[in-house]
Amino acid sequence: MDIKLTSKMILEKEFKKNFKGYNVEEVDSFLDEIIQDYETFEKVVAQLREENRQLKEEIENTPKKQPQPVASTAGTTNFDILKRLSNLEKHVFGSKLYE
Repeated sequence: MDIKLTSKMILEKEFKKNFKGYNVEEVDSFLDEIIQDYETFEKVVAQLREENRQLKEEIENTPKKQPQPVASTAGTTNFDILKRLSNLEKHVFGSKLYE
């Protein structure tokens, strides 16, 4: 996936002129737009490569944490969820829940 053209290559490209050819001014105008797009793409690619490099560096420099035991935190979390659900039922249904 290499980039084959650069904005400079597009700018310097010359075409043979023919009797029944295209309007040279229209072609030049269109190529100018393509050049502007290529310059924008080149800037975006450079920014993304720099961001990618920084993120990789950040990952390498981040200390690795030890995984926490899942079972102990899951029990506490489940209890908290059940308690909140019970409080919500009391709030929504009030005393009707126990009648």
